[in-house]
Amino acid sequence: MSLRAARRAVALGWALALVIFRFWRLRLRGPVTLESRALWMQSSCRLVLDGLGVHYRVEGAPPTGGLVVANHLGYLDILILSAAMPCFFVSKMEIAGWPFFGTAARAGGTIFLDRSSLASANSVAEEIIQRFKLPVPVLLFPEGTTSDGSQVLPFRSRLIASATAAGAPITAAAIRYVIDGGIEERELCWIGDAAFLPHLWKMLGTPGFFAVVRFGQPRVYPDRRAAADATYAEISAMRAQLP
Repeated sequence: MSLRAARRAVALGWALALVIFRFWRLRLRGPVTLESRALWMQSSCRLVLDGLGVHYRVEGAPPTGGLVVANHLGYLDILILSAAMPCFFVSKMEIAGWPFFGTAARAGGTIFLDRSSLASANSVAEEIIQRFKLPVPVLLFPEGTTSDGSQVLPFRSRLIASATAAGAPITAAAIRYVIDGGIEERELCWIGDAAFLPHLWKMLGTPGFFAVVRFGQPRVYPDRRAAADATYAEISAMRAQLP
């Protein structure tokens, strides 16, 4: 396990170095638009997944606008969902201060939310509505935290209201990790107070796993509660159908 993890760690280091170089080259070409940031994030996440040897399968058509709501299992979700489609993530403010990953998130056009501040929530909601004008979807994890995969946690509907207020389509997305040998999905989930680096090392050493992402159909909902309830049920059903 340690040899596999070390080999993947080296590959990850090279991939991250190339990601930085590509963004530096992008900036040299002139002003960086939000769309180009999302495309850079997509290509970067694909590069990192290749370096890690993580495979994924996409089922259904990724949306090209509006809001996407997905279940949340850990940091791998960011890489996999961004690789599947250009998108802007809504993330907790703490991520912005993380070494490298916070910088990468800002470079990719992530919208940061201070979950303790009503003013921040209102500002983020307004920013999301502005992003709906672009041909790139905004992606939200309405559980508000990660789960161990045993069930989808209840959805918080506050930011979903951005889409219902704007009449924007909402697409449900379900993600599942599949590990060889019948190992439980929770072994790859980043949950509770687990430290990042030990979990990353564990993930790097896990043999034979891939991810499946399934997208539903975009729908317009009358209000945020109806949207939250419907997408929660849809994601729970899709996850039950995934391998």
